[in-house]
Amino acid sequence: MKYLLWLLKAAIFFTLFAFALNNQHDATVYFFFGTNWRAPLVLVVLAAFAGGLVVGALGMLPGWWKHRAAAAQLPSTATDTSTAAASPAATAPAAPTPISATDLPAVRQHGL
Repeated sequence: MKYLLWLLKAAIFFTLFAFALNNQHDATVYFFFGTNWRAPLVLVVLAAFAGGLVVGALGMLPGWWKHRAAAAQLPSTATDTSTAAASPAATAPAAPTPISATDLPAVRQHGL
């Protein structure tokens, strides 16, 4: 299976490499106020891809910050166990807390 994935990755790489070799002609990108940029088509496509990645990451930043702030407000399990052990009335072992489906980490699919 590992060799099949490497073969697929090599096929994708050589397909993109052939695309780059076949599109070396100059392309002109026209901006506002009469400005333009002349570059090989491969660089124009690469710049558009990189720009899309940057815009996508910047669009996700507010959600990341909101989730990070929400995670910072959650109580830590380490402080809960240390306070229970420090109290003199807690001589009996505490019952374990039940685990719900929302406490489990999400399963991630590993692909290419």
